[in-house]
Amino acid sequence: MEKTRIFIAFPLVILVLCFFQGCYSFSGSSLPAHLKTIAIPVFEDRSGAGIAQYRGDLTGGLARRIESQSTLRTTPSLASADALLDGTIISFSDLSSQLTSKTERAVTNRITIVVRVSMEDRVKKAQIFSQSFVGFADYQVGNYTAQQQAIRLALNQIIDEIFDRVVSGW
Repeated sequence: MEKTRIFIAFPLVILVLCFFQGCYSFSGSSLPAHLKTIAIPVFEDRSGAGIAQYRGDLTGGLARRIESQSTLRTTPSLASADALLDGTIISFSDLSSQLTSKTERAVTNRITIVVRVSMEDRVKKAQIFSQSFVGFADYQVGNYTAQQQAIRLALNQIIDEIFDRVVSGW
C-alpha cells in the first residue's frame, strides 16, 4: 500500500516541478526603483581612428538592449530623463595577433575597442558608475568582411558588459 502511494505521488511531484520550473527568472536588478527613464546620447568618438560610423551602432544597440531587457525606457530628452548614460569611444586598434612561423607575417589581426561610460542618477544627482569597457575579436588578415564582423563582435561585447553594469551593478 505504501509503495503504491510513492509510485503515484512521485510522477505527480515530477510533473509539478517541471511545470513550475520556468516560472522563476533571474531578472532581478539593482537599479534604484525611482529610475524609470534613461537618456543615451550618441557616443562620442575620440579614438582618432576614423570609426565615427560605429558610434550609432554602439549607442543604438545599447538603447535597444536596455529597452528590451530592463525596466528602463529610453528617452531622447536629457531634461526629463531619470538617468543619463554617456559614453566615449576612447581607442580603436587593429593589430597583428598571430604571425606565421615561416615568414613572420600576420595571419590574424585583433580589433580592440575601448569605451569609457558613465551613468548618472539625475533624480538624486549622483554618479552611479564611471568605467572603461573593452571589446575585442580576431579576423583573418586581408578579409574586409571578416574585419567588419570582428568590429561588430567587439561592439557587442561592449554592449553586453555595459548592459550588465547598468542593470545589475556587476
